[in-house]
Amino acid sequence: MLGVEISRKTVPARGGPRTVIAGLRFALQENEIVALVGPSGCGKTTLLRMIGGLDTRYEGRIAWAGDTAPRIGTVFQEPRLLPWRTVRQNIALVRPPDPAEAEALLALLGLVPYADLHPPALSLGMARRAAIARAFAIRPALLLLDEPFVSLDPAMAEQGRSVLATAWRTRRCAALLVTHDLAEAASLADRILLLSEGPARVVRELLVPEGSRRRGIAEGARVAAAIT
Repeated sequence: MLGVEISRKTVPARGGPRTVIAGLRFALQENEIVALVGPSGCGKTTLLRMIGGLDTRYEGRIAWAGDTAPRIGTVFQEPRLLPWRTVRQNIALVRPPDPAEAEALLALLGLVPYADLHPPALSLGMARRAAIARAFAIRPALLLLDEPFVSLDPAMAEQGRSVLATAWRTRRCAALLVTHDLAEAASLADRILLLSEGPARVVRELLVPEGSRRRGIAEGARVAAAIT
């Protein structure tokens, strides 16, 4: 579905351009979830922005099957919901209104009790869940997830991972998940790509056993310990 070959990506910095990605290569298959795990500041978010078409200033190529980018849904670290619209209205914004579709997503992600609330009334965990619903509403072929559960307490993060896994099983698509948590990566992904300190490159690939995928953070921690 996707082939990434970034020979060099620089960003402005004091003293001159700084290289954040160099010699990074990987591929993503249809309906596969790949986690990108690496230290803070190594270029993970920058890489997602490049794949999503938000940053085109790099040396290398991002190649799509069929030569055109598919429909892409993105979940940022910050939910980025419009505060003057309700949860239901935020979801409806990304596609022509379809009440049945919106209600199905609200139910799937446990958002029915919060559907008519505005984002300032939501906890961070619920706001991020609404952002996941919005991303799935466009029925993406590729989902980009930039640390969607960072800074949540363990219980809320586990609930978020659970509803994400449920949504993915119901609405299959490929996904790239950026995280710094190896246990989280092993609880959700089919493969894990370990990235180096910046400039980022893939230093190791880990395959998550099929029977262990999307079975919760406790199983993810066990698998992470076994495969590293």
